[in-house]
Amino acid sequence: MIMSRELAAAVRNYRRRAGLTQEGLAAASGLSPSVVCKVEQGGEVRVDTLHALARGLGVPTSALFTTEALEPVVGDEANQRYLVELRRELMPPVGLSGRRVSEVAEPPDLPAVSREVDIGYSLHRAGRYGGLAKKLPGLLHATAAAAELLKDEEQERVVEVRSRALLLAGSYLTQVRQYDLAYHALAEGIRTAREAEMTFVAAMGVSTMCWLLLRQDRFDESEQLAAATALAVEPKFSAASPDQLAVWGDLSLRMAAAAVRNNRPDVAREARRMASTAAGALGTEYTDNKYRRSTFGPVTAEMKAVEDLSVLGDARGVLCRSDDGLLSSGSVSHYGRPSPAGWNRHRLDVAKAHAALGSHQEAMDELTALRRTSPEWLRHQTMARHVMSDILRRRKRTLTRDMREMAAHLAVVG
Repeated sequence: MIMSRELAAAVRNYRRRAGLTQEGLAAASGLSPSVVCKVEQGGEVRVDTLHALARGLGVPTSALFTTEALEPVVGDEANQRYLVELRRELMPPVGLSGRRVSEVAEPPDLPAVSREVDIGYSLHRAGRYGGLAKKLPGLLHATAAAAELLKDEEQERVVEVRSRALLLAGSYLTQVRQYDLAYHALAEGIRTAREAEMTFVAAMGVSTMCWLLLRQDRFDESEQLAAATALAVEPKFSAASPDQLAVWGDLSLRMAAAAVRNNRPDVAREARRMASTAAGALGTEYTDNKYRRSTFGPVTAEMKAVEDLSVLGDARGVLCRSDDGLLSSGSVSHYGRPSPAGWNRHRLDVAKAHAALGSHQEAMDELTALRRTSPEWLRHQTMARHVMSDILRRRKRTLTRDMREMAAHLAVVG
């Protein structure tokens, strides 16, 4: 939620420049006049509402954001305690000697550490964040020790394992919304890989950095970074490896996601076309065995196109495409399943669409299925809480047991 006098003034000023009344802006944005009125009075507003207002005003969404004094942070004490070990490994104390306070005397077993990093990626893909959170400090400590003590031995392998551990930490921290710490981990992972000329590993890190910027509503920067990196790694299709196609396609998806949220539909369409081209060349859902990165392929590209419809508020469009074509059960069986997190996000878009159309039980069915398969992942999804809040607010009858239990699981009150 965003609440700001400056934001209210920005929306009002852009509306007046466009020659629109509040009712006219509401019609152009697909919102109710009461929502526009609330925004212009400085009330709380969701980012997806800002997307809609920007479309109605014909400006980038980023034009509506302003910089102001932060509101006090409430209730983050537990997360600060949970992150102490991770902070210690990502941001060790630095003194005049420049050495870590705690050092390892013996070099670690690098193959064993690499296998542990692989396990960490498997936990992340499965949404098992509790197990991953416990494993990450040890992984970062071991890879830092390897980088310090194995400088003249297996240097390329050491750098690769260290980079992957940092990028894994950055991805996890982005998922749980610890953005500053995530940025530190990702920047260090990208730098380490880039300096060792491991372009593929660095590009994967950049893709996650684009996701982080997107979550911070830094749409311009996310789009520009994805576009520049995609250009730098653009493959020659006749000779491209699956890894090259996948990372280029993934960066194209990042570019499209930022552009559609920033009210740049032409850029989004071109980026989606690029992603579809890469997905078509792959011909299947692909996850590399070496780096355990996110899955990319025809199904993933289609899911992200449907996500665009969700961002644009086209609930009926989401439902029309959510189980059809490339997203039908037959196509998924043929092309392969996307990553668990990607599929879960798609089903959240479906739940959101059902809730928007007043189909509360169908929305609950989707949430319940997600809770059954990915309970930890679901608890970290702001969209899930928004959907549940909408159900609670609009529900006229007594809540069902499933609704009460879901509200408790997501910590949604009223």
